[in-house]
Amino acid sequence: MPVFEYTGKDAAGKTIKGVLDVDGVRALKAALRRDKVFLTEYREAAAKGGKGQKVKAGVEQKQGSREVDFGELLTSISPQDIAEMTRQMATLLKASVPLVEALSATVEQIENPKLKRVLAQVRTDVNEGAPFWRALSIHENVFENTYFNMVRAGESAGNLDVVLLRLADFTESQVKLRNKLIGALTYPLIMLCISLVIVTGMMVFVVPTITSMFTDMGADLPLITKLLIGLSNLLTHFWWAGVLAVFLGWRAFLRWKKSEVGADTFDRTVLRIPVLGDLLRKIAIARFSRTLSTLLSSGVPLLTAMEIVENVVANRILAKVVAEARNAIREGDNIAGPLKRSGQFPPMVVHMVAIGEKSGELEDMLKNVSESYENQVDTRVQALTSLLEPLMIVFMGVVVGFLVAAILLPMMKLTQAVQQGG
Repeated sequence: MPVFEYTGKDAAGKTIKGVLDVDGVRALKAALRRDKVFLTEYREAAAKGGKGQKVKAGVEQKQGSREVDFGELLTSISPQDIAEMTRQMATLLKASVPLVEALSATVEQIENPKLKRVLAQVRTDVNEGAPFWRALSIHENVFENTYFNMVRAGESAGNLDVVLLRLADFTESQVKLRNKLIGALTYPLIMLCISLVIVTGMMVFVVPTITSMFTDMGADLPLITKLLIGLSNLLTHFWWAGVLAVFLGWRAFLRWKKSEVGADTFDRTVLRIPVLGDLLRKIAIARFSRTLSTLLSSGVPLLTAMEIVENVVANRILAKVVAEARNAIREGDNIAGPLKRSGQFPPMVVHMVAIGEKSGELEDMLKNVSESYENQVDTRVQALTSLLEPLMIVFMGVVVGFLVAAILLPMMKLTQAVQQGG
């Protein structure tokens, strides 16, 4: 009889490890289910006391199977995929379709092979008695804490379809916000890349040919032309040093940014950048208020919701403020106090949070805050787009003007010298 080393979670979510002597994986799951332990990983001990390969529960493969789905390897799961899957699930559950059947129907409709496999595993685990939220929590690289905590609250309250609908709306709102930012930056980035390619090509192939003519004639070159020749020589002969410097600099920056001091300094500095800092703050506040409102309206306890939101806010300075607010709540204080003392949240946000706490309508107030700031973000993004386009044109004009001046000035001097000599 095989011996299995296993890892699982009990009803409280605590990790449990142990060893069982059972007939197989199915018997192992059944034995643990009787003890109210949900299996997450197992490993069969080899015959001579060695250890077999560790396997995640729900992803067992047929013996000898070596097939690799390269399509799945090249596919990623986007937030939009999650939103569409969630909305399909909500629609089916609202129509009183049982959970396992709803999962089966959704698996059939999903086109993303990676998400299809993950949801099929979730269906298997739910069919074997696991709560839906716990089956989702195993795949934490796909489903965020926000997701399965809301599902957990929905299962407990018996309104899973409503919670899934809110989750779909929440995920789609985050996707729209991200797409707006990407759309605003796409055109300037494309123009910048094209400009860099053109300028680099001219520096490497065109400029050396023209400037060699000036050098051969022994012309007295102006400073701007000497600078152009220096840049051209640098790109032509020492390009590898530039690539190496950029690579090492980027690695050093990432290492510094991962440190405690570096991360705090970077996030604090970013918030102080004119225009961009204000935009990033508004995005963070919109995400904070939208996430907290969605969690609270779905029945997630306030302390748990604050802990989740702390990890959702993409700025460490603002995340620390949320952590301070969570600690204050644990000690009997309110949310608005720490937000106000930090100086990082605008007075309007603090005021609306305070009103929501006093009136018992915090979720609605936070929803109003999120809608207001999402509209402000939309306006700022449009303004930023309108500003970046002429700035890119000016930048390209300056670059072209520099190249033209660096080439024409010595030509004009040579022409004058020839005329005077004649």
